[in-house]
Parts: sequence; C-alpha cells; structure tokens
Amino acid sequence: MTRYFKALPLTAAAFAVALSSYGQATKPAATPAAAGVPAAPAAAGVPAAPAASSAPTTAAGEQGAVAVSMGATRPIPLSDQMFRKTITRAIDLREKQNKPLFSDGKEISRVIVEAVKRGELIPYRSDSVTSTINAQEMAANMSYPIEAAPSADAGDDWGGTPPPKDGKAKTPAKKAADDGWGAPIQAPKTAATKKEKVLDANGKPVKKNGKFVYKTVKTSSVAVEAPKPPATTAEYRYKDIYQMELTEEMIFDKKRSRMYNQIKTVSLKLPSTLSGNAGGLEKNIASFKYADLVRVFRNNPQAAVWFNSQNDAQHKNLADAFELRLFNSYIVKVSNPDNRDLADLYGSERAGLLAAQQTAADLVEYEYNLWSF
Repeated sequence: MTRYFKALPLTAAAFAVALSSYGQATKPAATPAAAGVPAAPAAAGVPAAPAASSAPTTAAGEQGAVAVSMGATRPIPLSDQMFRKTITRAIDLREKQNKPLFSDGKEISRVIVEAVKRGELIPYRSDSVTSTINAQEMAANMSYPIEAAPSADAGDDWGGTPPPKDGKAKTPAKKAADDGWGAPIQAPKTAATKKEKVLDANGKPVKKNGKFVYKTVKTSSVAVEAPKPPATTAEYRYKDIYQMELTEEMIFDKKRSRMYNQIKTVSLKLPSTLSGNAGGLEKNIASFKYADLVRVFRNNPQAAVWFNSQNDAQHKNLADAFELRLFNSYIVKVSNPDNRDLADLYGSERAGLLAAQQTAADLVEYEYNLWSF
C-alpha cells in the first residue's frame, strides 16, 4: 500500500507530460504570414504551393445548388433529383370536384383578376413567365366586342341604301343625335337669371336718380355634359372563365425516396366555346407564378376560399387546396423535344385524352418500379 502511494505522484507527472505533448502535436503550426514573417520566395522553376481556401468544395456547392424552378415554393436541390418531368395539366372548373374552387362570389378567377387590378399580382404573357403584361392588356384578353344593333331601315344585304322605286334618289333625312340608347339628346337649357341690387364699397345699395340700380346675374353655372360614347368592348363574367392550366414538375427526391409535384405556374384560359370568342380557339388570358399566387391567397383569406360543401366550419384557403391536391385535372402535355401537346402528337383530341390517362398510369408505375422488394 505504501509503495502505491509513493508511485502515484510519478504517475500523475507522467500523465501531465503526455497531455502537454498531445496538445503541442495537435496545435496547428503557425504559418509565416500569420507570424508576421514574409513567405520565402519560390525557387526558380518551382511553382508556389497553392494557398488554402475557405470556399466550399465542389461537392458541397453541388449539394447546396437549388433547382431553377420558377414559381416553385419549395425547390429541391439538383443533387437530390433523380428523376424530373415537366407536365402541363388542364383544369375545368365546371367539374364537380372543382366546384369548391369556383363557388359563387369567390371564384378563383375573380380572386386572381381583382388582385391584378389592385396591383397585388403580376401577370405574364405565357407560362414561361419571362414577359410581363399590364392590367389593361389582361383585360383586353378577357373581353369581347360589342356589336351595334342593326338599323331598322337597313337597305340591301350589303348594308347599302335600297334603290328608290321611282328611280329618283332621295336625300336621307337627318336623324336627331341620340345618347347611344335611342333617346334623343336634350338641347342644353338656357341658364336662368335674376336681378340683384348693385352694392357700393360699403355694402349699401346704389341709387341713381332716386332709383335702385340692378344687375342681371345667372342663377346656375352648371354646364350640360356631352354624353359619353358607347363602349365597344365588355369583359367576360368571372363565371365564364372556367378553364385553367397548371404547369408542374414531377421530381423524385432520392434522399426522401418519394415523388414530389412542384407547381410552377397557373394560367387563366379563355374557353373556345364562348359565344363572344370569334376565333373559336382557346386563348391564354394571363399566366402567374405559383409562389405569387400563394402569397395573394394567404393575404386575402376572406376571398380566397376553397368551399367545403360538407362542413361550413372547414373551408380552406386556396393555397392549402392546391397543396393538398384538392382538384381534378388531366394531362395535356408532357415535356418533349417538339414541345407539342398530346393531342398534336396523337392526331386528335380523343386520342390525346386516352394518351393522357396512359401517361398518368405510366408515371405511377415508374415510381412503383423504383422500389425493390
């Protein structure tokens, strides 16, 4: 026991020396520049050693790179993407499943258009979201021309005056100007006048030859405004804009081992079946970044409502409805070298619709086959 206590101080001293030696070995050596000593020049023909860099490595930079997804709310890093496909979907708001997006007075088309008119949302010309348009251009894209009513004394089929029966041309009588609704324009009324006594500098009536002096003044100076010209165009109702297109990316995240749908843009379309659409073709009214739409939906919770027909206490925000995929759609285009729709690729609308169903099934099967059991 006595020998143990005698050896204990020696053991403690040896342990302290070992710790000191370990600290000196692990301490980084001071560089000449850090110590205030200039670095020695490199020998002739010998390249200088590269300086240490604090920048991240290429692998770290790749991990931190974010996918270029215009409009996406949560982009996935490129290094995590094993599979990606750009898909365009059509949404018909008249379908039963899409009715909550199109409830009376809270139509999604109304929310979007009114946000543009307030200056809260930026519209784009196409789903590439590279060229912006203003509110007036968007209003023109969703307007139809108003045709003038045919005249009761219309002449021949070409709009000309019919020839007189007696062969003598008659001078057409001049019609009274109307206000655009058939009512004649009233001639401006002569302003009423009255007589007032002339007052002097002290405010007393002026007399001349023992009689008061009077002057004539107008009782009203309001001018009669000319009628405004009738409007030549009118905007469609919000209920008429029931066609939308959604562009998204289907990405398989290899870190999370699941498929994600990242919505990029949402477009309002003018349906081809509207009576005022003279061209008979579907027309793009405007396109919007999905991230901008989410911000508008969150900022206007009273208007941007997904209507729950089963429970009025559980209405949802439109942003949540898109996040939860509470809508029905069908595929109209999958990214391809020619950038063509499925209907163009397969020759007809019917064949394109069948191809859309087959494409949706193929994408589900692709995700399923990624797993091995």
